[in-house]
Amino acid sequence: MVLSSAITAVLLKIGLGLAWITAAGVSVILTITDTVSVIAAFRTVPVPRRLATIVEGESLLNDGVAMVLLSVITTIHVQGTFSPGQGIKQIFIAFVGGTLLGLGLGYLCVGLFRQLDDDLSDILLTVSVSLGTFQIGQMLGVSSAIAVVVAGLVIGNLAFKQTSASIKVTLLSFWQYAGFGVNTLIFLLVGIEVYPRILLATIPAALIAIVAYQIGRVFSIYPLLYLLRFFDRPLPLRWQHVLIAGNVKGSLSMALALALPLTLPGREQVITLVFSTVMVSLIGQGLSLPWVVKKLQLSKPSPLAEKIAVLQLNLVTAKAAQGELKYLLETGSLPKFLYEELFADYQARIANSEQELRSFYNQRNLIFSEGEVEKEYIDGLYRRLYIAEKSAINDALAKGILADDISDEYLQVLNEKLLALQDD
Repeated sequence: MVLSSAITAVLLKIGLGLAWITAAGVSVILTITDTVSVIAAFRTVPVPRRLATIVEGESLLNDGVAMVLLSVITTIHVQGTFSPGQGIKQIFIAFVGGTLLGLGLGYLCVGLFRQLDDDLSDILLTVSVSLGTFQIGQMLGVSSAIAVVVAGLVIGNLAFKQTSASIKVTLLSFWQYAGFGVNTLIFLLVGIEVYPRILLATIPAALIAIVAYQIGRVFSIYPLLYLLRFFDRPLPLRWQHVLIAGNVKGSLSMALALALPLTLPGREQVITLVFSTVMVSLIGQGLSLPWVVKKLQLSKPSPLAEKIAVLQLNLVTAKAAQGELKYLLETGSLPKFLYEELFADYQARIANSEQELRSFYNQRNLIFSEGEVEKEYIDGLYRRLYIAEKSAINDALAKGILADDISDEYLQVLNEKLLALQDD
């Protein structure tokens, strides 16, 4: 993060002629990666789970580091002077203090979780801890972002183990929608701040900014990950290409741009530049990322998986054709003798495909143990079935058909099964 921001700042100073303090602030803002866009691409193209974890973890830590660096830059701007010793001291206090604060409040939340067994109370508790941790961090002068991240890690790894599956599902759903709402609000606020004509006029500058932060990314990712092989498992070169191509900007960059001091030189132009850069990045890099990941062939499907996919395709198309034949027969558009002949042909295709699929799935334990085919299809099927069961139970409860005590026990079982699939 520090290396990439430094390189980007120099390039922005040269390419756009920004003041040094402004170039430093913008470089930190544009070094942050939007994990949401990258993970969305990973859902369309299968990638190794370790790579997805690395992307999420890197973005999580970089967000906290970026806010600390931006706080240091803001302090330098306000005071008008810079002392290396003071800067190192501020960063040390921010990181160590934020970590200790997050650990303390996170463990406090774990103790409270043991005494609560209610969905709404746990939601209120997590919201209170996150907001309270951030505000206390601001008051103490430590990194609020680091504190919240650490508190979240403590809660997620300790408190969740002591709660029921129903509460876990409720909390995960709440925070997923909360994150979506916050992202939407940030885009709305930046849209209010920026005029369309100015936005279009800054697209050339946005392209220069994208080239600048991509160069900074290249000269930080490849050298540092080369050194990693001397301390830990090396990352494949194709994975490193994904870290470069997935350097997409998002809502946090715009939120930090809005939080820049009002006295910063060229603040209005910076906000427009950041928003324009995010827009170009989301459209260009975001839309091309699935194609890039697919071309890199990070996770090549096995021949057996492709064979199963073809058989499933035969089932889907044949049954759809049979449905259309029935409709044509009922409306009088097709003679019965022709209907029976065509229907029998499709039925033969269905029978053959089902027979082959049955032979595959009868050997699924051997297949999965040998790693020849992924469990994604089976897990996805069970996930849809469990969700359908939950929907049916909720409808029956709303109509008064089922009793609450029996339904709650079965819903608990379904939630545990869903969480098991998600953990896998």
